[in-house]
This record gives sequence, C-alpha cells and structure tokens, in this order.
Amino acid sequence: MTRWTADAANAWYAAPPVPLGCNFVPSTAVNALEMWQADTFDAVTIDRELGLAAGLGMNAVRVFLHDLLWSDPAGTVARFDTFLGLAARHGIAVMPVLFESCWGPAPMAGPQLPPRAGVHNSRWVQSPGMAALADPAARPRLEAYVRGIVGAFAADPRVLAWDVWNEPDNGPEVTGRDPALVAKKADTVLPLLDAAFDWVRAARPTAPLTSAVWAGDWSGRATLSPIQQCQLDRSDIMSFHNYDVADDFARRVGWLAALGRPVLCTEFMARPRGSTFAAIAPVARAANVGLFNWGLVRGRTQTHLPWDSWDTPYLGDAPEPWFHDILDADGAPHDPAEAALLRSIAGR
Repeated sequence: MTRWTADAANAWYAAPPVPLGCNFVPSTAVNALEMWQADTFDAVTIDRELGLAAGLGMNAVRVFLHDLLWSDPAGTVARFDTFLGLAARHGIAVMPVLFESCWGPAPMAGPQLPPRAGVHNSRWVQSPGMAALADPAARPRLEAYVRGIVGAFAADPRVLAWDVWNEPDNGPEVTGRDPALVAKKADTVLPLLDAAFDWVRAARPTAPLTSAVWAGDWSGRATLSPIQQCQLDRSDIMSFHNYDVADDFARRVGWLAALGRPVLCTEFMARPRGSTFAAIAPVARAANVGLFNWGLVRGRTQTHLPWDSWDTPYLGDAPEPWFHDILDADGAPHDPAEAALLRSIAGR
C-alpha cells in the first residue's frame, strides 16, 4: 500500500466536519499507560469526559497509545474498542498516536508513579523508551505492536487518522535544541520512524497517516531536517504543532498548505504564550485547518500548569490563566467565553 495521492487526501478531507477536538487523557490518568492498562482503564470517567467534549462542540480526539501495552494484545484491543465505542456514541472520531518521543525516557509497565506536586505532565513517558529505541532486538516487538493494533482497526470508520509518531525529534535528550544532540537522536529515531510508516501501511488502514512537524522552518525542502522530510514525505495529510501567536500559526499553515494536502494542527493552546482559541480559531477556520488543543479536563497530568513548573514547581495556587486544559474536574469551564466560542465554532 502506497502513500495517498493529494487528490485522495483532499477528497477524504472534503467530507464534513472539519476536525475540532482535543488531545484527550481522562482526568484520572497520569499518562498513556495509566489510561489504557487493565487495572486503571476508567471507562466511566472516559464516557463522562467525552460527553463534556461533545458538549463543547468537539467531534474528534487525539489519544496516545504505548508499545508496552502490547504485552496484553487482546486486552489492549478490547479496551481500545471500548474507547472507540464510547467516543462514537458522543459523535467523536479518534486519532490514535502510536509512538511518542516527549518527556520521560524510561517507561515501565504496571502501576505508574503519582504526579509530582506542582509539575506539568510530570509522569508522561516516551514510546518506545530510549533503551528500546536504541536496541535492535526490540524491533520485532515494536513492529508486532504497530501491525497488531492498526490491523485490528484497519477498516474501522471510528478511526479518523493514524498519527504514526508524536514529535520524533523532541524529548529531554535534545534539550535546548543542541544541534549535536538533535542529530544524535535523529540517527536513532529516523530508521524506526521510516519503518513505522511501512508497518502501518502494511496493515492496509482505510484512514490516512500523519506525523506532525513542530519546530524550525518548513518553508522549503532545504530547511527541513531529515526527520521532517520523512514525516512530510510519508504522511497522507499534513499535521503540525504550534503553541505561539496567530501570526506564527498562520505562517506555518501557509508553509504546509503549499504542499497541496489537508492540514491539521494536532497540538495548540498555551494561553500565556498567546496561543488561545480566540486568537487561533479564526485563522484555522479561514484556512480550513482542523484543530486539536492540548487537554480537556484538569487532572492527574496537571497540564493546566506551565512548562516552567519542571524547573520551579507551583506548590500554591495555579497561575492564571491556566496553561492548557478547558474544564475543571466538575465540568465547569476555566473560561466561559472560551467554551462559548468553541460551541459557536461547532454551530451549537
């Protein structure tokens, strides 16, 4: 199976609605492992919070899976099927993320540590972890995971798209964007990223593939890193992340739109940085770009706290406005005007 043509991708995107959603982790989960493992899979909370998303006018969610879940293939498939059913009941399509390069480099299956007090996303973990990423002997296990989960849902209309790898050139290993560290990680990630696209396509999914670019200059091929070239060359639809002001968002949309394929922003919204619904949504709507903000209900990920909490934890009251997330634990919006804007975008 080959990459979709631009015509096929644009025909897929022409079917309404334009995606409007969030990166979804239930408020009771500290990371993807806690979200999906049998002992902590919380269908009741998931159902309630997907209902809250639908009430805001959302029609899609992006969710992170994890390679370590594949120690229980049947259980993982069953729980993901349950999730898809709950989402569909609320009119929500699902974009699964297969691999992830951000945050903790040493994931472990089983009970997860509680969140660190006052710290943003303190227990989020990479998939695969750095040890598996660097170990050729881990390759068959990773391939089995990708082929298995995609194959189980290859023709499922509840799957919006397959996000092959989240920010493959990011993570604490490339802190400060040091060119030498970025190049070292790229040498490790790039072969597996390329292979992962092959593994997903081998399962013959009916939904498109993507992997979002997030840093640097994408205005021409000469300015793309090797990882970014792979991401854009192998994706059926273009996706990107942006946590900056509207002008920067619009410039990046223009760079990707020039490639002639649909464009989704699969991560945005950092209120103190000027990345807000009020600033970004009009730009996205005008350009026909799908939007997924980070976070729905404030919970164990603590992503309402800013990134700098990693250096200086917020042990008192959370600063205002929240960094990410839309709703408090009781379902009340952090900003009622923001919730009203979301509903108006969705025509509700």
